[in-house]
Amino acid sequence: MKIAIASDHGGVNIREEIKSLLEELGLEYEDFGCECGTSVDFPDYAVPVAEKVARGEFDRGILICGTGIGMSISANKVKGIRCALVHDVFSAKATREHNDSNMLAMGERVIGAGLAREIAKTWLETEFEGGRHANRVGKITAYEDKQ
Repeated sequence: MKIAIASDHGGVNIREEIKSLLEELGLEYEDFGCECGTSVDFPDYAVPVAEKVARGEFDRGILICGTGIGMSISANKVKGIRCALVHDVFSAKATREHNDSNMLAMGERVIGAGLAREIAKTWLETEFEGGRHANRVGKITAYEDKQ
């Protein structure tokens, strides 16, 4: 599995924790920044990563900002992206099993590094259940295709 990861200035610390987790899990990843201590615009990082995931250059993407909200909204504007904003382990598991989410957003100002690692690990290791859920995801894709 190949992962794209990025953050804005509000998610730099957790991004580093998640990169460490990816290395521990033996997963290939590419870090798309930011490398800054000053304020940047989250769409400048979320959209390019989402586009790479949508094109199939990466299997999944992880985005971190202060709350995760801006990153998830931005990523979900890209056709083919199902970015879930997650701040608990149950939701991380459910969004993979039921929604086949291909991107994960988290907020550094909302959760700590330890919980972020647990969420990311659960999300990365959980498979899509398919079945009745595939029909639901298919309806999202069909609507998206009409736009």
